[in-house]
Amino acid sequence: MKKLGSLEQILGMLPGMGQIKKLKELKPDERELVMVEAIINSMTREERRSHKVINGSRRRRIARGSGTTVQDVNRLLKNFAQTKKMMERFVKKGQLDMGSFFG
Repeated sequence: MKKLGSLEQILGMLPGMGQIKKLKELKPDERELVMVEAIINSMTREERRSHKVINGSRRRRIARGSGTTVQDVNRLLKNFAQTKKMMERFVKKGQLDMGSFFG
C-alpha cells in the first residue's frame, strides 16, 4: 500500500471519490496509519482473517506486540466491523451512493 503513494492519492484513484468535496477536507494522520499497521502486524493470520476470534487475552497480546493499548486495538476492531458492515450494505444495495455516505 505504501508504494502506491499517500492515502489522499489512493482515495483519489477510486471511482467517484475525486468528486466528493468533503473528502478533500479529510487529512489522514500518518501516525495513526503506523499504529494501525503495527496492530495488524501483531495479529496472527487467523486473527487477520476473522476478527471474531479475537478475545480479551488475544487483544492484550496484540496490544503488547504492537506497542499500543488494548483500547487502541478495540478501536481498530470496532472501526473495522463498522466499515465492513457499511460496505456490505453498499454491495447489497448494488450501488455506491457516496452522497448519503458523506451527508
